[in-house]
Amino acid sequence: MAEISITINGRNYGIACDDGQEKRVHELARYVDFRLKEIARAGAASNESHLLVLTSIILADEIADMKASGAVVPQQGKVGVRMTDEEEEAIVSAIDLLAARIDQIAGNLQKL
Repeated sequence: MAEISITINGRNYGIACDDGQEKRVHELARYVDFRLKEIARAGAASNESHLLVLTSIILADEIADMKASGAVVPQQGKVGVRMTDEEEEAIVSAIDLLAARIDQIAGNLQKL
């Protein structure tokens, strides 16, 4: 097991991951942090706990949408599953669409 440090919302967290998965976990942490900051900028959360919960729900929604669209999503517990370039492109496209949708929702929330 490898021990790494990730940063989310300005806080460092020490976590363990499978050997060889360090780069992937860092990438995932950067994505979570990026999404969290987008949500924070939209003013959709009232405190840090609310922000973390909202970010988790939005990320879970992204995963659910990818599953519904037939995109390949690794099963729980199967870290390090390899994807084809086409599968990765489909996921990136789905994430882009979801990001636009979230921006739209955040804009609507700001109007309230």
